[in-house]
This record gives sequence, C-alpha cells and structure tokens, in this order.
Amino acid sequence: MKVSAIIPAAGIGKRFGEKKQLKFLKGEALFIRTLKPFLLSNLISEIVLVVSANEREKFQNELDNISYSKPIFLIPGGTRRQDSVKNGVLASNKLSDMVCIHDAARPFISGKLIEKSILACQKADGSVVAIQSNDTVKISKNKKISHTLDREKIWLVQTPQVFWRHKLIKAINDVSFKDITVTDESSIMEKMGYKIILVKGENKNFKITNAFDWKLAKNLIV
Repeated sequence: MKVSAIIPAAGIGKRFGEKKQLKFLKGEALFIRTLKPFLLSNLISEIVLVVSANEREKFQNELDNISYSKPIFLIPGGTRRQDSVKNGVLASNKLSDMVCIHDAARPFISGKLIEKSILACQKADGSVVAIQSNDTVKISKNKKISHTLDREKIWLVQTPQVFWRHKLIKAINDVSFKDITVTDESSIMEKMGYKIILVKGENKNFKITNAFDWKLAKNLIV
C-alpha cells in the first residue's frame, strides 16, 4: 500500500503575526521538524510539501541541509488552505492508495500516531486524529450563552487526517468545494456522506498558532 504525505506549508501566519514554517525552532526550521517523523515512517512513500511559490527556494535550501531517502516534492500553494491541499493531493503519486494530510505547524507528531491514523483509514473512508474536550463548551449568541454542549461528544480535531486518495479527489472536485471554505478536509468528506473514523490523538500534537504555543514548543525540545 502506498501513502503520500501532504504537508500544507503555504500559510501566511496571520494569527501568529508572521510566517512560522521557516522560523527556526531550537536551531531547525519548523517544517523540517514536522517532516522528520514522516521521513522515518515505513508507511509513507513520498512527501508533497505545499509552499508559497515565491519561497520555494528557501524551503529547498533547508531540505538540502538534511538527508532523506524518499521523494519530497515542492508544490505551489493556493489562495486558501483547502486550495493548497487540493494542489498537493492532485500532485501526489497517482498510484498512491491514501493521502495523509498534516499541518506543517504540528512538529510533535509521532510515528505511532501516523501509523494509527493510516490503519484506521483502512476500515473506513477516512480517519481524523482528535482529542476529547476536557473543558465545558458553550454556544453563544450576541455574547450571551445560548446553551451548553455535552463535552462527552466534543472532539478537538488535530492532524493527520488520512483519506483514500480517489475518494478525496472526488470530494474536492465536487462543485460545492469551490463555493465553501472549510478548515479541514474531513468537512468536505462528511458533506459527501463518507464514513470518517476518529483516532485518539495526543496532547503533545498541538498546532503552533500563537506566541505562547511557540514558547511551549521551545520548552518541549530538549
């Protein structure tokens, strides 16, 4: 079975305040730290790294500083994250059975979690890594509490998200994909009626979104 890893890294870092993919985290570019578990995984046959077209050379320069034995392809991103993912999926090997999509800003992904998500997808149309909410979640309307959700049913989505390649391509080629903005690929798969399995994630597998996350990440690296 062939699995292509798709790593979207073309974001502008609006919430972070600057682009973070190339920012050095304890002496190494953030995206390099994210790639390494995928390079080490025997289940991943290739990596498609989606980057801003005008920064391709910067990403390539960082890749030239490490050794790797599997193909890494640099593909230009799109306007939205979902457009970048689409570019990556379509550029992946046509012989790949699955695509494993992972945020470039989640550098603490483990090989075990990559394996679990791929194995789970074999039993469904896709799999999504997530952790159960420890906090009470409330819905507000005009800044007033409308109602409280049952936190036992609330899952906070992470990545990787793994899908059968041909099914995801069918979903992203659907006309509705162009007309809506989604924050993850599972959303469009759900709208198409596909069966998506939840995989229990890891608290350490957080996304670096703001300055606090960056400080936390630095403290976690020995």
